[in-house]
Amino acid sequence: MKKTRAVITGVQGWVPDYVLTNQELETMVDTNDEWIVSRTGIKERRILKGDNQGTSVIGTEAVKGLLKKTNTNPEDIDLIICATVTPDMPFPATANIIADNVGAKNSFSFDISAACSGFLYALTMGSQFIETGMHKKVIIVGADKMSSIIDYQDRATCIIFGDGGGAVLLEPTEEEVGIMDSILHADGSGAPYLHMKAGGSRKPASIETVQAREHFAFQEGSTVFKFAVTNMADVSAKIMEKNGLTAEDVAWLVPHQANKRIIDATANRMGVGPEKVMMNIEKYGNTTAGTLPLCLWDYESQLKKGDNIILAAFGGGFTWGAIYLKWGYDPN
Repeated sequence: MKKTRAVITGVQGWVPDYVLTNQELETMVDTNDEWIVSRTGIKERRILKGDNQGTSVIGTEAVKGLLKKTNTNPEDIDLIICATVTPDMPFPATANIIADNVGAKNSFSFDISAACSGFLYALTMGSQFIETGMHKKVIIVGADKMSSIIDYQDRATCIIFGDGGGAVLLEPTEEEVGIMDSILHADGSGAPYLHMKAGGSRKPASIETVQAREHFAFQEGSTVFKFAVTNMADVSAKIMEKNGLTAEDVAWLVPHQANKRIIDATANRMGVGPEKVMMNIEKYGNTTAGTLPLCLWDYESQLKKGDNIILAAFGGGFTWGAIYLKWGYDPN
């Protein structure tokens, strides 16, 4: 009996129109284009502007585009999982709002919070529902409106993050394609180095927390950088070794777009040349859970059925992991 796997049958991204350039950031904080590019590789990022514009806007637009592109009836969707750390509100889940917006009336839906590794976590979880035979059509969304939790007086974080995201459709297959393997990790002792101080049940919003600017993302950059370089590179090499893959076997590395130096270190550890590394950090920055689907969307026309692809990420919490997948379709 052949094994049922979950295969990606479509991908769609979406980013807001407003472009925040390094030059504009120079007018806001003490920084400059050369410094930002040399340390991060980022030239610009997108920002979602306007009243009542939450992460659900990004997810909704991506899913609408995905449904149209794959000619999928929204009522045939069984499940929507949204990976995000910037939900529209604490509850209901942003995935619920997206499902309602796109007319996925027969799906159940929920959010996953795993920071920059969220899309990996959600993709792995969604694939389980397909592999067990419980569901036939599952949508995984990775989206964040990071501008809503970034302090634009803090030059350490405001240069890095942007808004955007994407979505993929998972369906069952018995072919030798799809989600082949995953390795996921978490280490809560990393929380002090990358977190948001207030706004949760431990420290609810108050006049004091707002005045202390505690509702923004806090990052101890050097510590996070060291952990990210080591763990993202290690887990990428480990999933290759576990599945008997050499650098020559890998068609693409899809790394979380946090910092070009982290991406380079991961590729070097894997022995993969720059021509095999998906990179769009220069135009979107770090969109947290949105980076991996945005990469797949940008590079979709270059992907071929059967391509061996490694997805890797590292995020706050700490969370990190890698997925090995075989691409499921040829470009149109």
